[in-house]
Amino acid sequence: MALSRFFGRDSRNIWDPFALDSFPAPVLSLWDSDISAPSHQLFRDASAVANTQVDWKETSDAHIFKADLPGLKKEEIKVEVEDGRVLSISGERSKEESEKSDRWHRVERSHGSFLRKFRLPENVKVEELKAQVENGVLTITLPKVAQPKPNVKAIQIAGSADS
Repeated sequence: MALSRFFGRDSRNIWDPFALDSFPAPVLSLWDSDISAPSHQLFRDASAVANTQVDWKETSDAHIFKADLPGLKKEEIKVEVEDGRVLSISGERSKEESEKSDRWHRVERSHGSFLRKFRLPENVKVEELKAQVENGVLTITLPKVAQPKPNVKAIQIAGSADS
């Protein structure tokens, strides 16, 4: 049986486990048809966490985290370091206000709380953490502890030049 037959005509979202349209009709009928029903809230909350995408890059002098947080203000984002070694990025995407008479055709943008945690390596200066938001991207920079350069001493070799 083809996946497209099982998941319906539009199989673009078969790899998104939180997309409601990726479930076959019999499964969706188990829930209320009201998109604001509590059963749908579970999927939206899980999607908010899963869709908070973070890149972590290590350079020669820092660890850099970049999180896509479109539409969030810096006041809605919390960056913390727990127990000196766990970076925590959290916040909440507010639900868009709507009138009773509004009829939603599609709700794909997630809302609700999100939380991502990362265990930091030993070589970071947690006290020098810097965070900034620009164009919906949170950038967190953690400088690395400078590695002491090895003390190399050249040793003169004794002996004749012919040997």
